[in-house]
Amino acid sequence: MIQCKDCEFCEMGPNGKRTFKCDPFSNIKEPECIAKWQLMRLDMLAASYQAMLSWYGKLAPIQDKLFRYMQREIDDIDESEQWKIEADDEETDEEKDV
Repeated sequence: MIQCKDCEFCEMGPNGKRTFKCDPFSNIKEPECIAKWQLMRLDMLAASYQAMLSWYGKLAPIQDKLFRYMQREIDDIDESEQWKIEADDEETDEEKDV
């Protein structure tokens, strides 16, 4: 099995970072390359998921404040329109009495 560092599709940067030019759909040299490629993609997916969770953690306090503000506004609207509901209730009570 060829190691990635010996493959022509792997380039080493000056800081030791590897850049892979291999494509699993066109230029894979060995079957093990596909397994390695899948592991790299899975690692990238897990890293992006962790970054997303980090952002959600930062946004949670803001989201809680927003929900409380919206609930307060909705309660204020309901309270300001309470007279309409009470007037409708009185009308239905008067209709029942007749």
